[in-house]
Amino acid sequence: MNRNTTASVPSVLPAAAHGAARRRTSRGTDPLARLVAAQDGLVTRAQALAHGLSTDQVDRRLAARRWIPVHPRVYRHTAHSPSERSRVRAAALWAGEDAVLTGAAAAWWWGLLPSAPAVVTVTVPRRRAPRSRAGVLVRRRDLDLRDVVTHDGAVVARPAAAVLEAAADPSVPGEALLDHVLTTGSVGAAELVEAHARSLGAHGSAPVGRMLAGASRRVAVRARHGLRALLARRGVRAWRTDVTVAGVLLDLAFPAARLAVEVHDPVDSGTGADGCGPAWRRAVLRRHGWRTLVVEPAELRCPDELLDRLREAVTGHPAGPGGTAGRAAG
Repeated sequence: MNRNTTASVPSVLPAAAHGAARRRTSRGTDPLARLVAAQDGLVTRAQALAHGLSTDQVDRRLAARRWIPVHPRVYRHTAHSPSERSRVRAAALWAGEDAVLTGAAAAWWWGLLPSAPAVVTVTVPRRRAPRSRAGVLVRRRDLDLRDVVTHDGAVVARPAAAVLEAAADPSVPGEALLDHVLTTGSVGAAELVEAHARSLGAHGSAPVGRMLAGASRRVAVRARHGLRALLARRGVRAWRTDVTVAGVLLDLAFPAARLAVEVHDPVDSGTGADGCGPAWRRAVLRRHGWRTLVVEPAELRCPDELLDRLREAVTGHPAGPGGTAGRAAG
């Protein structure tokens, strides 16, 4: 009934307004207009032609300054203001459909850096050889498909690969970036290790590997100190440091519960202070009736959840709605 009533109401719009309304509707449903809006106001010549425009129509829009060249064959619609997003996206569009945003630009695209780099790095397959241009650095390398994904309308390196390459960029504080993502867990430590393994042999992979190992050690050490401080601050009792079990030195343990607490260092799989690797230490502990609780550094950002997990490991009972690990462990 409502639809019929609405349809029967006579129009009070002047003819010119009807025309404007039709044009707005047309633009709103125009696939090319939607594409331009989705690409931060950008369009390539190839995209425009594929959407039905002729070369003359494209050239007329350029001549009328409705579209402004950003890179060769990449244009910005003047209805859209230039932005950092459009600058970064324009570089990828210019480099072609098989180009991938990498390095600091990719890390920024994921929100892992506060600002976009002045020079946008794009990686293209080795079979191609486009030259770098102002504001765009082109690298030729065949990327592992596991390190590539489409995110927010752009083909971009996955976070782990993006962070590792960004860390090698002289304009990026690489060690601080690695420390940040490992501490916050914004990029999984295992993902970083795997991405680095896939890049072995590539230019810069060796120093980045050393940076990653150093960052992992620093984050693990800070996490160990932070965990001890948390237990002391919350009044947790019955834990000890530097406990030796069958020759295995434990940084932190609950001896009465026969529970070792280990802060995970995913990069450093070498020997600890007791000269033993983590897998060997855990095996020895198991043989002597001990369990090992592995804590990720990022878990310290949620102390209540971490303490509840500790409580459950120590007592064998899950934490209640209002319970804390401090009360249980004491």
